[in-house]
Amino acid sequence: MNFQKKIILIAGPTASGKSKLALSLSKKINGEIINADSMQVYKEFSVLSSRPSKSDLKKIKHHLYGILSVKKYFSTGEWLFLTKEKINQCIKRKKIPILVGGTGLYFNAITKGISKIPAVDNKLRANIRDLHREIGQKKFYQKLVLIDPMSNSRVSPTDTQRTMRAYEVKISTKRSLYDWASNTKSDFLDFDIRKIFIDIPRERLLKNISKRTDLMFKKNCIKEVKNFLKIKIDKSLSANKIIGVREIEEYLRGLKSLEEATDLINIRTRQYAKRQITWSRGHMKTWKKLYSKDLSVLARKIIKEIS
Repeated sequence: MNFQKKIILIAGPTASGKSKLALSLSKKINGEIINADSMQVYKEFSVLSSRPSKSDLKKIKHHLYGILSVKKYFSTGEWLFLTKEKINQCIKRKKIPILVGGTGLYFNAITKGISKIPAVDNKLRANIRDLHREIGQKKFYQKLVLIDPMSNSRVSPTDTQRTMRAYEVKISTKRSLYDWASNTKSDFLDFDIRKIFIDIPRERLLKNISKRTDLMFKKNCIKEVKNFLKIKIDKSLSANKIIGVREIEEYLRGLKSLEEATDLINIRTRQYAKRQITWSRGHMKTWKKLYSKDLSVLARKIIKEIS
């Protein structure tokens, strides 16, 4: 297969089998895998983030998995910078880069570009996070909408990360995050980008979610959360949002039984998968939707589609 300037994107809801599919596909087309999941970047979370196993990581070269401390802020722009480096390295090695994950904003950064916002001063960023802690998300969001009306309806009132990002950009640059975003283009216009969305049937997805939750507990996700809680990171950082942290913490504190915690993880994961699917309908209309419960068959379908 011609590797020159080709990029394959594989998206889909959580627990749809993306990582295993990417592994199967990369073996067939001489590919390397690049992480496009915002939670799988964290070193401390291999189980709850469903990071590929150590054995899978050895079979095919994987990039940007477990590279970051949960203490660190990590933006879509930072991910894009690292990903561009990895894509170029793959091309030089005559490998096909396969980007796989469930973070829609990462894929948008590849296909639509990302605004070239000047770096925010670290002291300003810290002051803004202090303010957020002091007044809480509700009042902070109200302040955001006052200084940046363009954020209203574009940022969810409960999305702490996006709220603070929009606020710091407005304060730092005097322009709305969404004003910057309106003047963007992809850095990969001269690449042959093939976009695949795993269109898994709902019943199978629900079964996969339950199986994966059970597997997480077998792999000792409780110990993983215990170790994470010892770190005591800022509550505004993204790692706090990993499904399972809050539920297992409540179990450890005696507020929930293990069965209740497990049920809540399944419920939140199903809700997250539903949001991913809904988001894809609005933002991934041009993506090719494919599925087969047999990974080899699905890989062959993708090869046929991208050849």
